[in-house]
Amino acid sequence: MSDSSPLPLVVGLTGNIGTGKSTVTQMLSELGAEVIDADKVAHEMMRAGTPVHAEIIEAFGRAILSPDGEIDRKRMGALVFTDPTALARLEALTHPATITAISRRIGVSSAAVVVVEAIKLIESGMAAVYDSVWAVTCTPEQQIRRIVAQRCLSRKEAEQRVQAQPAQAEKIARADVVIDNSGSLSRTREQVHAAWERLVAVGREGHSEYNCGSRVQT
Repeated sequence: MSDSSPLPLVVGLTGNIGTGKSTVTQMLSELGAEVIDADKVAHEMMRAGTPVHAEIIEAFGRAILSPDGEIDRKRMGALVFTDPTALARLEALTHPATITAISRRIGVSSAAVVVVEAIKLIESGMAAVYDSVWAVTCTPEQQIRRIVAQRCLSRKEAEQRVQAQPAQAEKIARADVVIDNSGSLSRTREQVHAAWERLVAVGREGHSEYNCGSRVQT
């Protein structure tokens, strides 16, 4: 993006594991948004040969590595999702580099709207600098079923991941837009389209309205 180009509207999209964030970001992508998946960016920062990779090995040992030298996500997950201290330590190692990389991608984007999907959007401080915060929610039982189906984990492992995160209510309380993904796909799409239309309308007038902290339930 050139220096003379307008900055994109930046939407921070969050929600606990299994709520359907990726479903919503796919819909937003179809509407024209550029989507940045913070989880994927974090994994890039953790690749073998990076400073973050070396720091994680120093903190957690080589037992978390797969034969090719990369961090084994399942082993890492089994460790940190049963130990809040370990999880906080991992996040302290990965978040700074991830946030910097995301900021750079936003800075060179030519899209009118950029959506940053991040499960720790609020906790990491990213939400404070974005134009709008959206939260995706569903029932805890739906979260567990989706995690089991999509990640090939046991129900116990899925429950551990759900319980390791702050309550959904905390994200909802901070959100400007709440997408209830507990119903049909068509109902979710209706909510996304309605919120998108409002976002685009506000974008034509400037970013200030989305920084005022008002919350819209769709």
